[in-house]
Amino acid sequence: MAKRDYYEVLGVAKNASDDELRKSYRKLAMKHHPDRNPDSKESEEKFKEAKEAYEMLSDPQKREAYDRFGHAGVDPSAAGGFGAGGHGPGGFSDVFGDIFGDIFGGGGAARGGRSNVYRGADLRYSMEITLEQAAAGYATEIRVPGWERCEPCRGSGAKPGTTAKPCHTCAGQGSVRIQQGFFSIQQTCPTCHGSGKVIPDPCSACDGIGRIKKTKTLEVKIPAGIDDGMRIRSTGNGEPGVNGGPAGDLYVEIHLKAHQVFERRGDDLHCEIPISMVTAALGGKVEVPTLGGKAEIDLPEGTQSGKTFRLRGKGIKGVRSSYPGDLYARVAVETPVRLSEHQKKILRELDASLQDPKHSPQARGWMDKVREFFQ
Repeated sequence: MAKRDYYEVLGVAKNASDDELRKSYRKLAMKHHPDRNPDSKESEEKFKEAKEAYEMLSDPQKREAYDRFGHAGVDPSAAGGFGAGGHGPGGFSDVFGDIFGDIFGGGGAARGGRSNVYRGADLRYSMEITLEQAAAGYATEIRVPGWERCEPCRGSGAKPGTTAKPCHTCAGQGSVRIQQGFFSIQQTCPTCHGSGKVIPDPCSACDGIGRIKKTKTLEVKIPAGIDDGMRIRSTGNGEPGVNGGPAGDLYVEIHLKAHQVFERRGDDLHCEIPISMVTAALGGKVEVPTLGGKAEIDLPEGTQSGKTFRLRGKGIKGVRSSYPGDLYARVAVETPVRLSEHQKKILRELDASLQDPKHSPQARGWMDKVREFFQ
């Protein structure tokens, strides 16, 4: 089967520039690569066809021979034909290495060397505070272990008065290429580990790392109304950057200690108020604790256990709230214990006098439901 014209295969004009050839081949290779089309024979053939076309046209000598003599000028079996020899800079191997990296997620490194400036890692600090501290705000100091830039070498890792040198293995590129036939695989340089530099005389203070371990004391201001699980960001107090990169941030994560009286739910507070059965029956004023002091609720006669009273504005004003939440006081009627014989006698007499259903509306309703159930 006759071969198609190489320019036609790549979809470019005969006067196409090297950059146009590269872009066209890159597009076709990405589209028809066998790993992206594992079950397509057509894509496999088109991939091979595009690869051959670019291999020939990217080499100036082969392109000149092809332009003059056609396929015969580059057929290694024909007289005067060029073989599939080595590939110079900017040729097939380089662009195929880039495309190979794109297909498998590696990406191509810039030929002028890669940037080795990295932002420092963020740090997380867990802090436990009380409900009162969360409601009113709180200022404190914390000690954070971490890394700081080595001052003697100013973070370079090299002994003062010396400098790092370009890596001899990768010539300062930070990566090396491994050639396997038509495939060119780019990987991190094993000597400099991607930095592109080696340090002949490491700094004695940091052993060439450029950073030293140090515990620093920081002041942290907890805003009023902060809730459990919220974080406070301390800019620039994370780990230092690499090769002059910016430092990371410190995140202080807040956790509230369990409170003896209150339970927080958003900006609202909830508590349980134990009362005697006499107070529940007769009603009256009951004292309720709040974060700001004491308050009173008016208990009506015949208050049942579980009744909840709402005290507006006695909760917490959240960090993003315009108004404070409410306090919900739930009544729990307490059954008396350790009664004397005299007290038991009085209760029995009281119970006998309360047998009229009008004194126990809930019990009367419950008994009616039970009778209906068994009918």
